[in-house]
Amino acid sequence: MEKRRFAELGLSPEILKAVDKLGFEEASPIQTAVIPLLLAGRDVVGQSATGSGKTAAFAIPAIERVNPAVKRVQALILCPTRELAVQVAEEVAKLAAFKRGVLEVPIYGGQSYDRQYRALQAGAQIVIGTPGRVMDLMERGALRLDALQLVVLDEADRMLDMGFRDDINHILSLVPEQRQILCFSATMPREIKDLITRFTKDPEWVKIEAQAQNAPQVEQIYFEVDRRSKLEALTRLIDVNDFRYGIIFCSTKIMVDELDEHLHARGYAVDRLHGDISQAQRNRVMDKFRRRGFEFLIATDVAARGLDVDDLEVVFNYDLPNDAEDYTHRIGRTGRAGKSGQAFTFVSGRELYKLQGMVRYAKLNIRRERIPSLDEVEEARTNVFFEKIRSTLDAREFKPHDRMIDRLLDQGYASTDICSALIHLLQGSAGGSAGAPPAKEKPARAAAPEPDTGWSSAPIPRKSKAARADSFSDDDGPPKKTKYERPARTGREAGMITLFLNVGRKQLVTPADIVGKIAGVTRLPAGIVGAIDLHQRHALVDVAEAHVSVVLNKLAGIRIKGQVLEPKVAVAE
Repeated sequence: MEKRRFAELGLSPEILKAVDKLGFEEASPIQTAVIPLLLAGRDVVGQSATGSGKTAAFAIPAIERVNPAVKRVQALILCPTRELAVQVAEEVAKLAAFKRGVLEVPIYGGQSYDRQYRALQAGAQIVIGTPGRVMDLMERGALRLDALQLVVLDEADRMLDMGFRDDINHILSLVPEQRQILCFSATMPREIKDLITRFTKDPEWVKIEAQAQNAPQVEQIYFEVDRRSKLEALTRLIDVNDFRYGIIFCSTKIMVDELDEHLHARGYAVDRLHGDISQAQRNRVMDKFRRRGFEFLIATDVAARGLDVDDLEVVFNYDLPNDAEDYTHRIGRTGRAGKSGQAFTFVSGRELYKLQGMVRYAKLNIRRERIPSLDEVEEARTNVFFEKIRSTLDAREFKPHDRMIDRLLDQGYASTDICSALIHLLQGSAGGSAGAPPAKEKPARAAAPEPDTGWSSAPIPRKSKAARADSFSDDDGPPKKTKYERPARTGREAGMITLFLNVGRKQLVTPADIVGKIAGVTRLPAGIVGAIDLHQRHALVDVAEAHVSVVLNKLAGIRIKGQVLEPKVAVAE
């Protein structure tokens, strides 16, 4: 069954806005089939397991059918476990974010009755709960179903296996006769068919086949990571494995923009694709990616659809995809043509249950691992650097410098100290990373500007759609220059070039902010920065002439105090 865009399913503007915010650019097959049927008033029987994206298939119609002015229960969603009930309730809340007056409440055993009473008395229209607690509240008179319009049985076969058959029959026998019923079940045993025959009216049957779509050459690994720690986890995995060519998938366009900015600030060569990027720019980005003009493409699922790229080393699921089909499409972009590849997935909180559903649905072969420590990352970098030196020695791909070495030895320096000093200098020129290779082979990366404090990663302001259309142009050309008002100081130090930055006192920028940003993204010593003149809307910064090109390239597109930098070489009038 083919997918359709949500905009083609006849949904309200509020739901489409919520869907766009969540990054669901395209409906899954089960959503494409079920949503129009429920909106048309039909009873539906869906044979599909967790992992197919079915939650939104019933949550969206439930929200659409609710009358916000009526403060009574209008939709009831029954789930087998409290974990699934909470997960469904969270997704309903996200999808109903722009539907004013629509309230949902999860009810399940083990939670305080008082909290559930208050939510029901406040006029919650959508109830998501386990059969036992739902029946309990009905018997207490706290949950009335006389205004009910839609009943959803999520994972009906599991509920029967758990002994809820009598509870479900009792609940359905008390709902109004004029209502819709949606039954989702991975299997169709006789008990489920009897229930369907008894309580539904001419149901429409929808069956989505579960298929094992594993790419045999792809090693699949997942990591449980706090949302705030994903960036740190991503960079550690890239560095410890020395990945240089891959795709990073995000759920939303906003997340793509933010991650692009974060990685760019840390010195990784990246670019992005999502629905707001023009076709002309998309073509430029993809042409450059195929030529390996940058290391990692950050993209949403729809933007990356149809990409034909070979030799990818890795695929990162920075955000968990919406369903198992999207997951298998993502990871299938690596490990092609008989070559091996790796797929890393980050999950946080209750996303683990969603991933487990995908594993069952698509028979995924995925294992859990832990994020490398800082010591392991540093060791990996050192090993890469060591191998570069060793291979260069074995191949004798270097020019002898016996005379200089003899001069140092004659002055009393030990040979080991001479080697250590040279390695220190070489590491510094490669961006401060022990594992950074020579610049001719791969671009050096700057280390993260902020120190590692365990797992914290401070958020940054969102990036506008127009910001930094293409940070890695094919032809950098000579540095651009701009004129500026003559500063109060009489001149600049010898060997320094003045740069113009489009930030000033209006953005509350201080000289320390500028020095810290330059040192952080370039990994150059703070001493390369000279005098700084702050004006209302701009700043003039003296930088050592030998490092001007590096500073200009690294600062371009970086934010400081929320302002995207556009540095230029300044010329006094």
